[in-house]
Amino acid sequence: MISSAVRGEKQDTPNGSVLKVFCARSMHVAVETLAAAFADEAGEAADIVFEPMGALQARLAAGETADVLILATPAIDALGKSGTVVAASRVDVGRAPVGIAIRAGAPAPDIATPEAFTAALATAPRIALSDPAVGGSAGIYLRDLFARLGLADMIAAKTVRQNSGVAAGACVARGEADLAMTFIPELLQAAGVRILGPLPPPFGHATGYAAAVSAGSPNRKSACAFVAALAAPASRDVWVKAGFEVG
Repeated sequence: MISSAVRGEKQDTPNGSVLKVFCARSMHVAVETLAAAFADEAGEAADIVFEPMGALQARLAAGETADVLILATPAIDALGKSGTVVAASRVDVGRAPVGIAIRAGAPAPDIATPEAFTAALATAPRIALSDPAVGGSAGIYLRDLFARLGLADMIAAKTVRQNSGVAAGACVARGEADLAMTFIPELLQAAGVRILGPLPPPFGHATGYAAAVSAGSPNRKSACAFVAALAAPASRDVWVKAGFEVG
């Protein structure tokens, strides 16, 4: 788990409590940056829990609450239908494409076509992946993709499992694996890697994320302002720099 407390001058929301946010871990850099700007401009506190989607959904199922939820779009939409979040507050914030990376300076394999991509997977001795058991969206997508392609056994034999996409990138940077595959925003957080690009069509995949205010939030006005700040036109460059597709 990554927990980040971002506070402005007031340090508290108007009713005296900290604005609590649950956010999918792949958005760590962008959301922390935007939360800091929100704190500076609005003077509102934010305490953000960054975890894989599965872990955040388990928190919600166990009865934990937050003022703002930033999750994969299907999860936010389901929560809107159940009345757990305020449907009218929902905004799309960005899409995280799955990509592939190598260690900086290493020879780059061709991944431009489906055939070249699968050949690169077959040739690589070790592949760093986020363990789907952790509940991350990228790891689950790749597990299912390899199964559809009939490559599951081959990939499993050479996988170096990691607890996060960022860790997968770092694994390649250290020379402990030859390829890393996860969300591009996570690969960008790993120093010493070169991102080759997204997966080639038709294997490419981007997970969309949305934000919404919890229906039971006692800080609804501040939470709505925070959500609006995430999707404001001025925030676009932050999302793009962090590796997300927007618009």
